[in-house]
Amino acid sequence: MTDRTDDVAAEVPEDEPVDAPEDATTETGRRRSRPVARTVASRSIFTRLYHGETNIDFVGRRRLWFTISLVAVVISLGSLVTRGLNLGIDFEGGVVWEVPAGDASVGDTRDAVDQFGLAGATITELESDEGRVIRVEAEPLGAERTDEVTTALADLTGSDFDDVSLNEVGASWGSEITEKAVRALVVFLVLVTIYIALRFELKMAIPTLVALVHDVLITVGVYSITGLEVTPATVIALLTILGYSIYDGIVVFDKVDENTRLVSSTGGLSYGGMVNVSLNQALMRSLNTTVTALLPVLSLLVVGSWVLGAAVLEEFALALLIGLFSGAYSSIFIASPLLAWLKEREPRYRDIKRRIDARGGDAEAVAAAVTTGRPATRATVAAASSTGAEPGARPAGAGPVIPPRPRKKTRGARR
Repeated sequence: MTDRTDDVAAEVPEDEPVDAPEDATTETGRRRSRPVARTVASRSIFTRLYHGETNIDFVGRRRLWFTISLVAVVISLGSLVTRGLNLGIDFEGGVVWEVPAGDASVGDTRDAVDQFGLAGATITELESDEGRVIRVEAEPLGAERTDEVTTALADLTGSDFDDVSLNEVGASWGSEITEKAVRALVVFLVLVTIYIALRFELKMAIPTLVALVHDVLITVGVYSITGLEVTPATVIALLTILGYSIYDGIVVFDKVDENTRLVSSTGGLSYGGMVNVSLNQALMRSLNTTVTALLPVLSLLVVGSWVLGAAVLEEFALALLIGLFSGAYSSIFIASPLLAWLKEREPRYRDIKRRIDARGGDAEAVAAAVTTGRPATRATVAAASSTGAEPGARPAGAGPVIPPRPRKKTRGARR
């Protein structure tokens, strides 16, 4: 006869209360002390986070996470409808002047171009190998007025007329960029859906797409609310954000797929509880991924843009920074709880959840599975109660768990 833990758990009826004395005695006669059993609970949050021993109820609080995201999305959409986006010259077309700054400042340059009706022009100061450069972006002008502005900038900065760089950008070029970006986005979403459906299942692809749309709307909404200029670098950053968001979500879903075997009414773990276990176990890895991705982005923003004055890097890094935060949030607080909600509508997992809820929920099984990687049985719950530990926690220095031999149920006297 083989020894199986499930057989041991089956000997204890589901309705039988699990009562144990406050202090328990081991087979060797030594008493287990409560301080040893509370070792895991007494650790700092950072230690438990590092070892994947946190027990945060992500799925149980999904209404809170969904409400926060819904409010943010509504604000973003409202700003897009009322304020729109501050599209750069590459999308709307116009004229760009660049001239060595000399002793002129941004304020002096604005006063010089206001007389030509360019009060709404975008004026920035850039750093280059040759020194400070004044950049002026304005709407399209006629050839005569364009020459007048060029002359005014040359006189202001003390430069020659030929030293003023002039570029004219047509709006059709920006429209072409937008069209290609939308086309690339659609192809990307289709390929992602197919990959996730084949690698996992279709119901995992749906939360992933919801998280991607969430990240794009939040990022675009921030640009609309703050009035940041949208440039081709911003579009590139948005597509990059989608790739990161997919990666972070796959990390969590891979753990969910691995832990699906834990879902059972005998083990006391529902699908939502299993998702909670997976999220807590993968939380540190997800945070590490986010931090390591943010470090080079912050370097681009602080060193490349603010210190060295590369404005193009600022346009790219800001979109990445916003999107990385949004992607980390959506993969943990949106995609995974939404997956749990979708799966628990299936008859199989709905029945398991109903039976577990009738017995008081799966909080103990989740706590045990986070620590041990498997749900709690009635035997492990009884042992945990006798020592004051959380279900699934084992005393420090304990050896491997050897399940006892199942008892034979016989009638009459033994021969």
